Amino acid sequence: MKILGVNGVFHDPAAALVIDGTIVAAAEEERFTRRKHGKRPVPFSTWELPVQAARWCLAAGGVEPSKLDAIAYSYDPDLAPQPDGDVTADGWEGLRTLYARRAPLFLRTALPGLDPARVRFVPHHLAHAASAFLAAPHERSAVMVLDGRGERASFLAGRATGGTVELLATQDLPHSLGLLYEEVTEHLGFQRSSDEYKVMALAAYGEPVHLPRLRDAVRVAGGGFLTEPVEWAELAPRVEPGGGTWTPAHADLAASVQVRLEEVLLELAAWLHRQTGEPVLTMAGGVALNCVANACLAASGPFDRVWVQPASGDAGTALGAALLAAAELGDEVAPMTTAALGRGFTDDEVRAWLERARVPYEEPADLADAVAGVLAADGVVAWFQGRAEFGPRALGHRSLLANPASAANLQRLNDVKGREHFRPIAPMVLEERAADVFEGQLPSPYMLFTHRVRDAWRLRMPAVVHVDGSARTQTVDRRLEPLLGRLLDAFERRTGLPVLVNTSLNTAGRPMVDDPRDALECFGSAPIDALAIGGYLVRRPAR
Repeated sequence: MKILGVNGVFHDPAAALVIDGTIVAAAEEERFTRRKHGKRPVPFSTWELPVQAARWCLAAGGVEPSKLDAIAYSYDPDLAPQPDGDVTADGWEGLRTLYARRAPLFLRTALPGLDPARVRFVPHHLAHAASAFLAAPHERSAVMVLDGRGERASFLAGRATGGTVELLATQDLPHSLGLLYEEVTEHLGFQRSSDEYKVMALAAYGEPVHLPRLRDAVRVAGGGFLTEPVEWAELAPRVEPGGGTWTPAHADLAASVQVRLEEVLLELAAWLHRQTGEPVLTMAGGVALNCVANACLAASGPFDRVWVQPASGDAGTALGAALLAAAELGDEVAPMTTAALGRGFTDDEVRAWLERARVPYEEPADLADAVAGVLAADGVVAWFQGRAEFGPRALGHRSLLANPASAANLQRLNDVKGREHFRPIAPMVLEERAADVFEGQLPSPYMLFTHRVRDAWRLRMPAVVHVDGSARTQTVDRRLEPLLGRLLDAFERRTGLPVLVNTSLNTAGRPMVDDPRDALECFGSAPIDALAIGGYLVRRPAR
């Protein structure tokens, strides 16, 4: 079976291609259009589809639109609020439903030859759930989905076995942990449905002084929860977008919301474990990108293991919808083994870009050793290798790398990227060395958990240690990532440190770079010392 998955309703439009139960390609539209998150999550944008991502996925798999057996669209308009004659009601939700219902026709226009009769609507949270339990390396699991919203709900809990899921609980809107976190994000001056991770970072600087108030407002009720309205201005002054200053009061608010989220997740996980008895929990949905809460679940929750879909946001529903359709049509679905599912480029293609841009470059006999030399000398390296990552985390394919021994590199990289200075940067470490340096659930290949940095290492690599002593660690399996393995080896030989700084290769407000042109533009416009792209090394000219 050849199945195209499509997410196009709220934000992070994306496409994924599954052939004979195996993931062939997955990509987000933002990487092609260079518009962060692809579009804003308003009803008027529902008609916008991940056209470029879908065309690339089909080309990568050598599939014509007419040859698709199914197109899985990750939203079911039958479950959503119906127009009832007035598309303006409830914030134009009826318009969203109308646009979603017409998705088969929009897809036929975007992908000529596609048969609209082969489009199937997959409920939003079911697509999220499938992106977790079908992609995870576990035959069965409890599954939990938490996000802002789907058609009418914000939460799903179930038991997954044999490629299907038994639904055990859902939570209807307006109660939503994701929307609650979005509200705080906006109140603190950040962009909602985009910058929630900034609240998570800010929380480490505060104390949860408002926890009693939030426990009254956010309550668990069996296999669900209630979220009552909160007057955020009574807890901390509102910060205006782009012009605000964060105070301890704002950090305290962020800490209070973060801790209450963790408490609620632990209660929901305990309920789900009692219902299922499963040792493994799989998770997806935007809330599952909260790596601090994930680490809390892994450390203090009832499950032996927690697996989180690396593209847990709405982009991942394209993959989940495609995997679910494959399973329903009889294919045996293979779990994902990597998030490197996007575009890749040959050395010949990269060299053509370098020559077209008239950029001097080297072709080192040992690229890893050459780059390790730049990093050991405290240079910042743009690292562009292999296929692009699917999801919001840079995992060593589209990354900025630096030396963690220099505390100044935290501010330096935040300056390069135009980020707030309270935000941490992440470490990368070989899987076999990780337990020597970090405490917590390991391995952690997708950077979806935080880990305590062991005392002996904190002063040796201050750039990657957050104010609370944690780090959002990525472990590297050298069998899957041999070049990264050699780079980490070469850096440790030079410095004695088994860890590198790894943050996404982009600047503020821009998606991660995706193709060689993006990489050259980023390198040319930011104070980066070297670009390792394919087999080539470009150095910043000495002044």
